[in-house]
Amino acid sequence: MTQDQSRLDLFIDRMVSQRACLDFAIAETALMPGPVFELGLGNGRTYHHMRNRVAGRDIHVFERAVASHPDSTPPDDMLILGDVRETLPASLERFGPVASLIHADLGGHNREKNDAFARFVSPLIEPLLVPGGLMVSSDRMYFETLTELPLPEGAVEGRCFIYRR
Repeated sequence: MTQDQSRLDLFIDRMVSQRACLDFAIAETALMPGPVFELGLGNGRTYHHMRNRVAGRDIHVFERAVASHPDSTPPDDMLILGDVRETLPASLERFGPVASLIHADLGGHNREKNDAFARFVSPLIEPLLVPGGLMVSSDRMYFETLTELPLPEGAVEGRCFIYRR
């Protein structure tokens, strides 16, 4: 954050970057089988965006408690409720390494807490991706076998990250 960037500027950078990275990842994985995992529903904006752009793949949403806009709420059979520290390992047992695309927007406003959580959750996310699958995150992640990709046009450095298995 530069001194002349307002919180509104930071939010806009994050939203523009998130859209650019998601659109890139959706296009890159369009011909891959396997579901999409949305980690963190929030008010449902990114889920709604993906639902409108992802064809032929289920979108499973991981959330502690649903508080999304009604137009952006997944059907009950696509919701995996609970803490991701428990639901991600359970999903690996349930599904195996099947996700073609995973999107995570799990952090809050505290960068140190976000970083600590990213370090904890990265090894829980990593085994869920198929070879060639992509992970898009609002926070830097810490993967052993995934490679960070350059950001697509329109994305702002440091506001979104893309990783490939």
